[in-house]
Amino acid sequence: MNTHKHISFKKEWELDSDCSYMLGECDAYVKALTDIPLKPEYRDKLLRVSLIKGAQATTAIEGNTLSQEEIEKLDEGWKLPPSKEYLEIEVRNILDAFNELLREIVVDGNARIITPELIQDFHRMIGKNLGSHFDAIPGRFRGDNRVVGRYLAPDYKLVPKLVDSLCEWIKREFHCHDGRNFSTSVIQAIITHVYIEWIHPFGDGNGRTGRLLEFYILLRTGLPNIVSHILSNYYNLTRSEYYRQLDMARKNRNLSGFIKYAVQGFRDGLKENLDIIQHNQFIIFWHYYIHESFADVKYTKKDAFKRKREVMLNMPVNREFDVDQITELTPGIAKKYATVNRATILRDLKELQELNLLVKAGRKYTPNTGILKSMMPRKRA
Repeated sequence: MNTHKHISFKKEWELDSDCSYMLGECDAYVKALTDIPLKPEYRDKLLRVSLIKGAQATTAIEGNTLSQEEIEKLDEGWKLPPSKEYLEIEVRNILDAFNELLREIVVDGNARIITPELIQDFHRMIGKNLGSHFDAIPGRFRGDNRVVGRYLAPDYKLVPKLVDSLCEWIKREFHCHDGRNFSTSVIQAIITHVYIEWIHPFGDGNGRTGRLLEFYILLRTGLPNIVSHILSNYYNLTRSEYYRQLDMARKNRNLSGFIKYAVQGFRDGLKENLDIIQHNQFIIFWHYYIHESFADVKYTKKDAFKRKREVMLNMPVNREFDVDQITELTPGIAKKYATVNRATILRDLKELQELNLLVKAGRKYTPNTGILKSMMPRKRA
């Protein structure tokens, strides 16, 4: 008797209108993210943050207690005490895997199809050097039966055939798209991840392997590497819902709910990252506008000129400041204003208002970014 009818290798899902719309939004966000020019140093910073978040999230789901801040320190060369060494190795394995796959796809342009050997290779990556802290032989299918919570995984003797069937089915179901249709590739990534969870081909590390496959499929499809952490981070932040959706999909033999849950998190994560990057781009243009405004100013006192420009370049947008807060924006600004009287400070602020760089409301001042926003194309209502 087949006790695992949910492992059907059939298209047991339907996308409702909301899910289809969200997939369209994902596609649009990815295209927007891909088209935004970024300074190399800022892109490198975003990629590092992305990989650290992804490593923290995908290991945290499995019980790793290292924080994002600790992982950042590890990435900078720090070492943990011997009692936490295995936690460090788990995280380093994921970071190494992310970097290797990024190099393979982004640098070398070598995207492989999903095969049993590839799945075993990914498992080897995440399990290396963990010894007794990893309840499996890295890269080898399990040789015993496993119960995960209340879920009895398929008999270990069936695992090689199930993995073969999964790879062949994925190839048949999605071959005609082969990365050309982003929305369909998102579905492929999610489905592959879920099936690895259900088949449970390894004694340990199945979740990490499944999420690494998901990451790989999305990356080879064109997902910008600077947002590569989104799904792992989302699953971790909504961990109880993640497991509930997996369980419901299994019991109902229907993946529609899990797909919609994952797509919604993916969409929201993409939008959040796009908002952050667009804000950064706006700041770059705002600073450029500040420099342009000062380029036309004739000055007799170089120190006063540089002092006022420094104030504007260091004043965060969308916030209000009183006079004392402005004079303490940075240690450098505080040092400059420590040698002048209050009348000079107020004169500086008045001249910045005359340049239309600063606006005053009551006793508060705020950068006049509205003048720049008024030059931007208006969105259609």
